[in-house]
Amino acid sequence: MTRRARPAHNRSVNDTHDDGGDPACWLDRVCDACGRIRERPGSDVCEHCGAGPDGPEEESRTDPPAVSGAGARRRDRDEEGRARNARPRDGLGRPLPYGAPGIARQPEGVARTPAETLTEAQRLLDAGMPFHAHEVLEDAWKAAPEAERELWRGLAQLAVGLTHAARGNAVGGTALLDRGAAALTPYAAAAPHGIDVAGLLAWAAELTGRLAEGPAAGDGVAGPGAVPAAETAPRLRAC
Repeated sequence: MTRRARPAHNRSVNDTHDDGGDPACWLDRVCDACGRIRERPGSDVCEHCGAGPDGPEEESRTDPPAVSGAGARRRDRDEEGRARNARPRDGLGRPLPYGAPGIARQPEGVARTPAETLTEAQRLLDAGMPFHAHEVLEDAWKAAPEAERELWRGLAQLAVGLTHAARGNAVGGTALLDRGAAALTPYAAAAPHGIDVAGLLAWAAELTGRLAEGPAAGDGVAGPGAVPAAETAPRLRAC
């Protein structure tokens, strides 16, 4: 029997976007090898450059074993059985080999008030951890009422745009910043929760302009084109 995905507004905060949902941030749709958005995120390779899901590097010897007889890699799952990549990540969310020391990800499905979400996301942004901030904002997107879903989605996308810009991926960073700005624009006239939509739109435009002027580095590693995450972090609220 084919499992039918529930409408987005009926999903709970604990639903995973690997089971029919749409990632709030398109994080896994941006290829670290070429920087472009992968239109077939479920594919094993990027249709633009042929890189695998985590870039062009060879499979780590510490990767989990493939399912016996199937030839496919066993999918990581969290303690509740939901699909979630268990590879450790660095401070900008880049996957590391299994077993390597990394920066702990944010717990998924945490219920927060809008004020708590904004405070925690701002703390992480100021600490130079926009990838972790996007995870907090993604929780809010999943739990938000229908009228605010695109608002939180846009904030998560901006955080991922900064993540890619800090990695040195100007192409992916620009794509996510543009998507986030487009999602936020309808809220500019009357943004809830004290969110500074006008300021965020100006910030996104300034950063995309800076990325367009700098050297393009689409290989997913911080280089001459990378921006400093903490120093570039936006202010989510006007005060």
